[in-house]
Amino acid sequence: MSIANRIGRGVKATLGADVARLAAKGGITLLLTRVFLEPDEYGLVFLAIAVFSIATVVGSLGIPKSTAKFLAEYREKDDAQVHHVVRISATALAAVVVLVSLSFYFLSDWIAGVYDEPALAPLLAIGAAYIVVKVAYVYVRISFQGFGRVPLSAATTAVSSVGQLGCVVLFLSLGFGTIGAIGGYVAGYALGVAFGAVFLGRLLREYPRSGPPESGLARRILEYSVPLTASQGGNLLYKRVDTLLVGFFLTPLAVGFYELAKQVSEFVIAPANSLGFTVAPTFGEHKSGAKLERAARVYEQSFEVILLLYLPAVAGIVLLAEPGIQFVFGPAYAGAAPVLQIFSAFVLFQALDKITNDSLDYLGRATERAIGKGITGTLNVGLNIALIPTIGVVGAAISTAVCFAIMVTYNVYLIDCELPLDRHRMAKSIAAVSVVTGGMTAVVYAAQPYVDGLFTLFGAVAVGVFVWAVLSVAGGLLDLEEVRSQI
Repeated sequence: MSIANRIGRGVKATLGADVARLAAKGGITLLLTRVFLEPDEYGLVFLAIAVFSIATVVGSLGIPKSTAKFLAEYREKDDAQVHHVVRISATALAAVVVLVSLSFYFLSDWIAGVYDEPALAPLLAIGAAYIVVKVAYVYVRISFQGFGRVPLSAATTAVSSVGQLGCVVLFLSLGFGTIGAIGGYVAGYALGVAFGAVFLGRLLREYPRSGPPESGLARRILEYSVPLTASQGGNLLYKRVDTLLVGFFLTPLAVGFYELAKQVSEFVIAPANSLGFTVAPTFGEHKSGAKLERAARVYEQSFEVILLLYLPAVAGIVLLAEPGIQFVFGPAYAGAAPVLQIFSAFVLFQALDKITNDSLDYLGRATERAIGKGITGTLNVGLNIALIPTIGVVGAAISTAVCFAIMVTYNVYLIDCELPLDRHRMAKSIAAVSVVTGGMTAVVYAAQPYVDGLFTLFGAVAVGVFVWAVLSVAGGLLDLEEVRSQI
């Protein structure tokens, strides 16, 4: 199968899984906000998940992504090492996650005391189970990426996501409240692990078991996980520490507003996530094969697609955030609208990061990426501490958007250092997409005063998408035949 066909197949599989994931996540969000929980309870659930996420990074230590890197490498040059890569990494990961989850269990009461939120304590008590299943889920899913079997990774995601929706609804319907919400996430991840483990076992049977492990293999897997851990830690400084600080300085209600805005922004990221997850391993293959020109063209095309999708999306979010929050989630969550408007910039840079971040790992630039993410992540923490107490939850959004933009700009610079990118082509793409965005923005702005409910909200969105499509086709940015074939 050619690289282009493999990328196309992987993008469609991952996008399909992301549709299932986002549909399930959207269903959970709507049910939690409109049916089962009050805004402060909603915030409490996601404050607990933010705390779990810190322990999850410590519990994985970058081993899943290191495993994927070595699987991608050895399945091409020495497939007899594949079993050893999985065995070594799985053993190391199991030892780390057991230690971390047990430590977290015994520290849960102390953590609840730090936040002075007694209602947080029972949620944290089941955090040990959340950590174990989340780490195992990530390991299985990322391993499929290393094997080049993105559709299996997508299927694991879909099973877990649908399982989470079903289990959350079941537990909340039985009256378990916030504990039921957390328990539903745990059960959903466990279903994904069970499904993925079955297919991972079948996949391993395709590779030979002959020969001893290559000298120093375990050391190299663990050594490469170190910068990945630092990078994931930096990522956490953007994605979770802000939530922890909002909860510390403000209230669970403020966390609810902040997390709702962040989750809406994550819904918009699905296509970029699908493209980035599929494209990333091809950079390692192209580099090992000295095909840097082809890798550069892949990145340039991905860059153009991301701009075409997300620059107009930023404008749409800014214009329609207020009516969108009010009519979809209810007036009680109106405080999330200004946060979502600021997060629109974060959406654009996060989309660019999806095609840049993991690609640097496969190009062997994990250390430089980790340094950049660590520096800007630390800056983000400092800005959060300065802005949250002074201007509230909006300050956290401003800090995250600004620092993330700096980090992604640095990562694109690293890609430019590694690959012979055509900067003139990329500049032309930026200019062309800006023209399309301007035309779409003018039409949506004119329609904005007429938005007075869900029907007119979706109508304004539909008009914007139609104008975007017409201008994109007219400007040669969108090929209808290619779109039709991909659909």
